Amino acid sequence: MARPRQTIVSLEDTPYYHCCSRVVRKAFLCGIDKSTGENFEHRREWVDSRILELATIFAIDICAYAVMSNHLHVVIKVDADKAKQWSDKEVLIQWHKGFKGTLLTHKYLKEDLNSFELQTVNECITEYRKRLIDISWFMRSLSEPIARMANKEDKCTGRFWEGRFKSQALLDEAAVLACMAYVDLNPVRAKMAATPETSDYTSIQRRINSAMKGEQPPELLPFVGNERLNMPNGLMFSVKDYIVLVEDTGRIIREDKRGAISSSSQDILNRLNIPADNWLKITTEFGALFKGAVGALPALTEYCEHLDRKRRQGAANCQRWLCA
Repeated sequence: MARPRQTIVSLEDTPYYHCCSRVVRKAFLCGIDKSTGENFEHRREWVDSRILELATIFAIDICAYAVMSNHLHVVIKVDADKAKQWSDKEVLIQWHKGFKGTLLTHKYLKEDLNSFELQTVNECITEYRKRLIDISWFMRSLSEPIARMANKEDKCTGRFWEGRFKSQALLDEAAVLACMAYVDLNPVRAKMAATPETSDYTSIQRRINSAMKGEQPPELLPFVGNERLNMPNGLMFSVKDYIVLVEDTGRIIREDKRGAISSSSQDILNRLNIPADNWLKITTEFGALFKGAVGALPALTEYCEHLDRKRRQGAANCQRWLCA
């Protein structure tokens, strides 16, 4: 039985989550349907643009994503502190970027309201602030417009996506980085692309293209290097090292394990305390190995305690593959 979403998300334990949505009725999100010959490649742009647009609306950062033929992956970081720091007006401005709001919420931004109107708007602001860090609202806002556009194009009605998206908590930096690499390497594993830089509509391609210009893509959560005081929000690694790690891993996968991990990539794996063989297994079979929350056993135990779970689902695989 599927668990209620509130029993999966625990921002007390981690802001990082891996989400995956699949389509139904043998529908094609993008690519070419071999049974009919129809080409839906243009739908990749719909999804790519929508993911990046939502990152400017929600207090949710995009760590990694990949748009496949019948499903999509996204690794996100919920920035609850950012939402708390927004003023009431900023909350409404953010909400109005993607949603209609109400007559009163629009009026509030332009003129003074009476006490009754203000009470109503304050209730909306409280609700919107919660929604802007809500993973379910984020995924709903991603999937629904795509479904409407696809159904219109296919001249049909009914469900386009499966009823629920899958979500799993990533409890430590090893789980986050492994999941990001797994997501970024989806097209390489599926033989849709030969290399990460040719993997269209993925975060790794976007990061590589920006790195070639000496930049980091503003739409994605940046890599900021080793942790230090007064550090901006970001991933605690070098973007160059991460790109090399993904390229090394992709080369090994593509060449059927004949490639090798470079010294800089090995340094990252040493920091994460993951043997190279384990890393290859994880980034190839992450979705099959880990069905629930992912992380070292102490973090997994705390997560389960906070959510009042009696059983640590997936503990054996977390211990086997994430702990050297």
